[in-house]
Amino acid sequence: MANQANYLVLASFLFCCLVSTCYGVTFSSLQSHKTLVVTASPTTGQVLKAGQDSITVTWSLNTTVAQGTDSTYKTVAVKLCYAPVSQKDRGWRKTVDELKKDKTCSHDIVTKPYSASGNTFTWVVARDVPTATYFVRAYAQDAASVKVAFGQTTDSNKTTNLFQVQSISGRHVSLDISAICFSAFSIISLFGFFFMEKRKAKALQHK
Repeated sequence: MANQANYLVLASFLFCCLVSTCYGVTFSSLQSHKTLVVTASPTTGQVLKAGQDSITVTWSLNTTVAQGTDSTYKTVAVKLCYAPVSQKDRGWRKTVDELKKDKTCSHDIVTKPYSASGNTFTWVVARDVPTATYFVRAYAQDAASVKVAFGQTTDSNKTTNLFQVQSISGRHVSLDISAICFSAFSIISLFGFFFMEKRKAKALQHK
């Protein structure tokens, strides 16, 4: 009987794992597992320049949660996430409850081994981050890298503590100077060509 009970427990565990694999983890299922306290250095409304400015993120386990809550936490994945105002009419940034399909947090900041406290990381905003309004979210993950808890710098409606990133325009001063010099050289060369042709024509007329 004991062996049969063990088999039933094992079968139930495998079934739960199979269901989780098939359907994936949903963000709504994590709402009761908002156990991480996350802060970021940008102030509300601050504008950061991609490729230049940095974000310092800190995270820790909420001291009010029950002891042992974080027993399955193995890593923490910190991400830069779009605020709703920058998701409107942009399907490629769409929020989807199933986290495997969710596009809210499309930019990785760092993934580190889990520690209940003392976690800080400074990240230079990647050059490919587009202009938008953002917040920061951290996911606690288990040994299989499945998201089991989270925390974020904004409220549940994602309307507070938001900041902006200004993307790289693609133009640089050195390129602008080179373009101006090339254009000036082209104009001078064109005038020089006409001047030489005119001199040749006059020389032929005098012969």
